[in-house]
Amino acid sequence: MSTETVVQALPDRAWGPRWVTLAALALVFLCGAAAGALAMNMGVHTHLHQPTFDSAEGKALNFKKLQKELQLTPAQSEQVQEILNDFWQYYRTVLTDGKTRVEQVLNEEQKRKFERLLLEAQK
Repeated sequence: MSTETVVQALPDRAWGPRWVTLAALALVFLCGAAAGALAMNMGVHTHLHQPTFDSAEGKALNFKKLQKELQLTPAQSEQVQEILNDFWQYYRTVLTDGKTRVEQVLNEEQKRKFERLLLEAQK
């Protein structure tokens, strides 16, 4: 069979299999990007943010979860709330003390960088 016969036996294609695959991938990517943009525009991303456990919102959320999951009585709820408040105060004290101690060994430029790193970590 000659080369001409093989070429003639193949049907004419406007798009080869590579182009079809690339077009399908591009279409899937664009659909995903559009769905993501729509979800972000509708505010779906706001549900993904979890408050830090030591913020007022985080404390309330964690406490409500404990109350529900453990089925705390009112007396237990009050006692657990006091314990958690003590813990959160201790946590803040440890963080503040640790930050102060680190800053004591840094020079001015390092302190500025350290502050920037702390701020970035909070985001």
